[in-house]
Amino acid sequence: MKATDKNKLIDRIKTLEGLTDDERSALLGLLNETKTYGLVWEDKPEEVEERLRTELPVLKEVKSRAIISDYADAPNHILIEGDNLEALTTLAYTHEGKIDVIYIDPPYNTGNKDFIYNDSYVDSEDSYRHSKWLSFMSRRLRIAKRLLSDRGVIFISIDDNEQANLKILCDEIFGQEHVETYIWDVRVKGTMPKTAKNTVRKEHEYIIACYKSEKRLQKYSSLKYADKKWTNPDNDPRGPWMSANISRGAEGSTGGFKSFVITNPADISFDRDWSITKDEYESLLADGRIYFSDNGRGVPRLKKFQSEPVWSIQSSFFADLSNSQEASNIIKAILGEKLFDFPKPTELLQRMWQIAGSVNSTILDFFAGSGTTLHAVMQLNADDGGKRQCILCTNNENGICENVTYERNKRVINGYTKPNGEEVEGLHANNLRYYRTDFVGRRRTPQNMRRLMLLSSDMLCIKENLYTELDMFGEMPTLENGFRYFDDGKKKMLIVYNEEAIYDIVDALETMEVVSPIIVYVFSPGNDAWNSEFESVSDKVRLTALPAAIYNAYKRVLPKPKNTLLTLENPTNDKVVTDNLFDFDEEGGEA
Repeated sequence: MKATDKNKLIDRIKTLEGLTDDERSALLGLLNETKTYGLVWEDKPEEVEERLRTELPVLKEVKSRAIISDYADAPNHILIEGDNLEALTTLAYTHEGKIDVIYIDPPYNTGNKDFIYNDSYVDSEDSYRHSKWLSFMSRRLRIAKRLLSDRGVIFISIDDNEQANLKILCDEIFGQEHVETYIWDVRVKGTMPKTAKNTVRKEHEYIIACYKSEKRLQKYSSLKYADKKWTNPDNDPRGPWMSANISRGAEGSTGGFKSFVITNPADISFDRDWSITKDEYESLLADGRIYFSDNGRGVPRLKKFQSEPVWSIQSSFFADLSNSQEASNIIKAILGEKLFDFPKPTELLQRMWQIAGSVNSTILDFFAGSGTTLHAVMQLNADDGGKRQCILCTNNENGICENVTYERNKRVINGYTKPNGEEVEGLHANNLRYYRTDFVGRRRTPQNMRRLMLLSSDMLCIKENLYTELDMFGEMPTLENGFRYFDDGKKKMLIVYNEEAIYDIVDALETMEVVSPIIVYVFSPGNDAWNSEFESVSDKVRLTALPAAIYNAYKRVLPKPKNTLLTLENPTNDKVVTDNLFDFDEEGGEA
């Protein structure tokens, strides 16, 4: 359709009589969604999305399931039980722009009843099979993009059933220049039993990587030389070593490397291209890390010690890793039975954490399944001293969250006994906190706003990564005065539910010495966080009005609410609220 024709049709729809506002809006929406290139599918309603038009999700901690380490600096990992669209919505408030790496292993939509949509399995006979899957994935990936940090990346495992569709969907959401496709060799360390002749054996799956901005991957610690013979002929105190080549060609060659002359102890010179600079060579020589072969008469080589990691650049082909069979065996060893046919191996996931994040990354998996992602994070932290934090989201269909995801990682933390009687030491330096999704009415009535404020406390602890609660602030009892106080020695937070407590809090703050501003979340029916009341201590606090901050974050990711007008005057104190369910704009002001 030509642009001029489209504009005429838009004008015609706007002036056409006999249409309701909803019908007119729907027609204009369909017209504006017309594409000249890309995926086109019939968006299929999802029950959980319809629920979010009238209710807001929150997170409530199941304190009886908390596993708290004796290690003071143990990372806090989070497990959320609930539909992942609901969980992602809550994370849009607590973690927008804060997730470094996302890994998901969504249903592959094979047609073999591996994908559930609106509580029903989608089989190969469903004519909307692909539309349902794309609708399902699109909603979640658009929120996931908001969660990524500027350097963030999401890895998605997939096979041929939806790989082509997923690639184009990711191109639309992240931009084609920010999407790459990698291959995962699913064989065990590159080997697999032979099958019948005259067939093509599938030995790969795909990993689609989507970057928030630029594509930046780093080297990973490799076992490249694990099978080599290590010796220590010179009794180097750093232990066994082997020599590695630093030459990049014979005399006179030009390969774009560093060219300079090296003279060995026998006064034989080598004018070559080298893989290191002259300054790097001099530094390594002074450190005793340069070895000359042939009793000092040969070329210089680099001493690589067995105790040092070997860093490798990741190929677009993920190979020589464990496979799903080994991953199934691990789950069986922990839980005593085989529960999944094709879980991903921890080794594959750890490779992703190494090449995409730092040792302090925040990692999210919103198709948590058996909980492999958290297991992989905790094991990698134990191996390299990292403090990575992990967030898992999964529903509790057939008790999977409680009995598999949680139970597996509980045993990994506490230690467990294999079926053969072997004792496995736990990864004790980890905290695990368990949450369930709950709901508050989306209409912004005084009752709903108060309830949302009360139920937001656990989300605020997650948002600030602050869980140590004290029952006194100065000389004031907290709950008795209508607020809660959290202080872990590094950060302080006040959650003020009763506005009448503000004046006593300000009086206490005026006499306190505060090293860094206290985070204060205070109930307000609007966007005003009682700034004038805190003016005398403005340098000691960082104010946020609730629930307005939550409304603003949710508005950016939730489906539009049903169009119902509600006007409230003087719901609390002298504040005025005019609401059509959700009337906060993205900048924090009222629409």
